[in-house]
Amino acid sequence: MNQISTFASPVLGVSKDTADFLLKVIGVLGFAALTGLAAQIAVPLPGTPVPMTLQTLAVTLAAFTLGARLGTVSMVVYIAAAAAGLPMLSKGGSGVTEILGATGGYLIGFVVSQPVMALSARNGKGFGGAKGLISSLVLGSVVILGCGVLWQMMWLKWDFSTALSRGVWPFLPGDVVKSAAAFVLGFGLVPWACKRGW
Repeated sequence: MNQISTFASPVLGVSKDTADFLLKVIGVLGFAALTGLAAQIAVPLPGTPVPMTLQTLAVTLAAFTLGARLGTVSMVVYIAAAAAGLPMLSKGGSGVTEILGATGGYLIGFVVSQPVMALSARNGKGFGGAKGLISSLVLGSVVILGCGVLWQMMWLKWDFSTALSRGVWPFLPGDVVKSAAAFVLGFGLVPWACKRGW
């Protein structure tokens, strides 16, 4: 049982298993909220209706910290909260109509990328080191951007070239910076999650 649960158990007057469950709930809700906060840091980019935000950093850290299952749940909670009307999308946006806009594919990518990133960062049940982190970051970006492009082609009827020019190329420089930050933080977060079986 992890140290936080062991410490929290007598303080809260609950069993270690209950304390561990509460820690998971806090993690899921916390990363859903963090993703919503990261969406508010939005930079408009020329030539695309999709702003650059810090969301992908929060999404990556969720996978590193919570693991495949809890990370996926966290992103589902994030999208559900936005659909329910909480201002979780960029510029305080919310609602199903906003979700079904140009950014809808990326939101789906946030969910789909969780097991991909979490499992890639691990070597079996242990930390995969620098190689695992790099693999996780590259695959995560491919999944998120790929979902964005497919959505824009299917839902917005953009051709492939337009989807790339508006939905991928403008975001690559920012993704490199955010990936570098996630790479550094991953050395602490992934081993922590692995020890807890997350």
